[in-house]
Amino acid sequence: MTFITGGRAQDTAIKGKITENGQPLSYVNVFLKGTKVGTASNFDGFYTLSNIAPGEYVLKASSIGYIPYKSTIVVRQGETKTVNIKMEASAESLNETVVTGTLKPVSRLESPVPVEVYKPSFLKKNPTPSIFDALQNVNGVRPQINCNVCNTGDIHINGLEGPYTLVLIDGMPIVSGLGTVYGLSGIPNSLIEQIEIVKGPASTLYGSEAVGGLINIITKHAPNAPEFFVDGFLTGWGEYNLDVGSKIELGKKTDLLLGVNYFNFDEVVDNNGDNFTDLTLQDRISVFQKWNFKRDDSKIFSVAGRFFYEDRWGGELNWTPEFRGGDEIYGESIYTRRWEVLGKYQLPIKEKVMLSLSYNDHNQNSVYGDVPYLADQRIGFGQLTWDKSLGKHDLLFGGSVRYNYYDDNTPATTSADNIWIPSVFAQDEIAFAEKHSLLTGLRYDYDKRHGNIFTPRAAYKWKISDHDIFRLNAGTGFRVVNLFTEEHAALTGARDVIIANALKPERSVNVNLNYLKKIYSDNGTFIGIDVSAFYTHFSNIILPDYETNPNQIIYDNLDGKSVSQGVSANLDFVLPNGLKFLVGATWQDVSKTENGITEQQILTESFTGTWNVSYTFRSLDLSVDYTGNLYGPMRLPVLGDLDPRSPESPTWSIQNIQFTYKGIKDFELYGGVKNLLDWTPNRGNPFIIARSHDPFDRDVQFDPQGNVVATADNPYALTFDPSYVYGPNQGIRGFFGLRYTVF
Repeated sequence: MTFITGGRAQDTAIKGKITENGQPLSYVNVFLKGTKVGTASNFDGFYTLSNIAPGEYVLKASSIGYIPYKSTIVVRQGETKTVNIKMEASAESLNETVVTGTLKPVSRLESPVPVEVYKPSFLKKNPTPSIFDALQNVNGVRPQINCNVCNTGDIHINGLEGPYTLVLIDGMPIVSGLGTVYGLSGIPNSLIEQIEIVKGPASTLYGSEAVGGLINIITKHAPNAPEFFVDGFLTGWGEYNLDVGSKIELGKKTDLLLGVNYFNFDEVVDNNGDNFTDLTLQDRISVFQKWNFKRDDSKIFSVAGRFFYEDRWGGELNWTPEFRGGDEIYGESIYTRRWEVLGKYQLPIKEKVMLSLSYNDHNQNSVYGDVPYLADQRIGFGQLTWDKSLGKHDLLFGGSVRYNYYDDNTPATTSADNIWIPSVFAQDEIAFAEKHSLLTGLRYDYDKRHGNIFTPRAAYKWKISDHDIFRLNAGTGFRVVNLFTEEHAALTGARDVIIANALKPERSVNVNLNYLKKIYSDNGTFIGIDVSAFYTHFSNIILPDYETNPNQIIYDNLDGKSVSQGVSANLDFVLPNGLKFLVGATWQDVSKTENGITEQQILTESFTGTWNVSYTFRSLDLSVDYTGNLYGPMRLPVLGDLDPRSPESPTWSIQNIQFTYKGIKDFELYGGVKNLLDWTPNRGNPFIIARSHDPFDRDVQFDPQGNVVATADNPYALTFDPSYVYGPNQGIRGFFGLRYTVF
């Protein structure tokens, strides 16, 4: 109930600052219910309501895309009351500025290419020690564990294998090939501005490896970062993760953003009783810094760098470093050292011309039992783009050059890969009608191993209204031959690597339909619907063949076709009381056809679901987040007809709950339970790691053709093989953390 008492109003006021996650919000409507007193916050988020009669009021704040704010306020005669308002976004990813789809900043709603955006607030709902783990709750994206012992993995988008996903940091392709396995670790989540995901080929702009999709991790611009932050948590398994960072002003024109991530896990755990570690032991440190230089003409100039070192091992429980590389006790030990540098410089001319440069060096010293894997990779990248608008044409022209160096000590790499790939590209977005636009693009790459490579694309956007958008995208992708022996089975000594023929570049053709719908009701309810249908046809696809010979991995171009097709949908639903639902589901059919026979691709689920349910008890300053995923059955890499392990995974789910308390200024306390169902992949299987008691195959007998012979000691005719894996081995565990942030 609102009542107003008499008296002078001139000296009575309400003022404050409106923010979201510490960042100021401008142009938010603020008013007193039942009166004509109202205003809007300024550019820095400040507002003032003046000339108020003393009394009790209901203060309300509202802005499109945010949950309405409401609070009862009592003001007294002559008082200026300060009320700071914290707004919450009603949807995670509908109104942001994106750059990944077109290489230029544009509102996500205006982009002709569908781009999914995930903010740090999304990452905080299920805190993880790496971005790799955080992506488990993104619809259509699945972190795939490839090894039960070393726990390395890659990212699948719409069911496609990790090598078809390009990972960018600030738009630079510095995480690829060898580095994909480890490059998604060590970036402090507090330094991330947003993560942009494009599903489907993006080779027209980004070249090789962007065949199935790409993930662009965009770090914060220093002026928008907090002055200082620390975020640390630990779990019931003994995992420790710490992020520390600061923004430092060096003079009037230089800002430094500094972040350090440290992760440690040194507990030997064997809950499934196979005498092997369930989770690799890890000791990891990453140091990130980003320099922003202020220029008089407001043009961009930034330089960033990162150093990463990790020591991880898994294996038999009594393994110690003195057994590294030997054949007494089995262990997989990986030392990884990488450094990266990247920069952007907008040329000091009238036209919008941007120069982007990056370079990284990745060294890996590994042993898998008594098999060493020593690898070096260096990637240099330079790109110049010109952004130009002419009437109804929004043009982009660019040229780039990429340097790849890779060498390792395996049979799959007969000589070091040392190559330069120059490229040119152009795109034109034409606004040919009031609500219609068409984007066309073409890229040309020259690779001396394969000659000329052309990749065209087209994108049509129909903006039916401000709340209804239809998109049609079509394009091609390519991946040049660059066979990295990251296949764990190729490194255990259990299988030989066979390259059947001279490998040709992989090519793909993709069509994607997307419909986005936003619904805002007068009472503050919000509904966001994002639906896509996708189809990708691959030719010359390179697939590892595990099944022709259980002792070999045979690499060859597929003599046929491979198809990825399906439907994906995301639903954002926000109620006026602050209850938020983010639900996603994907049905997909990923198959290969050869010699008239079609079969499902190995380690690819037919359906997946993700969800995030959040509610804030404002009176208690307490938020609750319930997150989870659901995966359908997938074919698994068994070792022959006698292998007793299931050839198909069950439907499985990982679910988590978190409670966050924000009642102390600048602090957040959070804790909860991960993997509430205590699910692990050993359920329903006699074992996960084949012949874990004989990791060096000392008691395995072979016939003259190299096939394993069934014996009394080896009735299933198996060799040691830890590659039968499709999910994490960690069961239920609690966690607790603390965040401290000063803006």
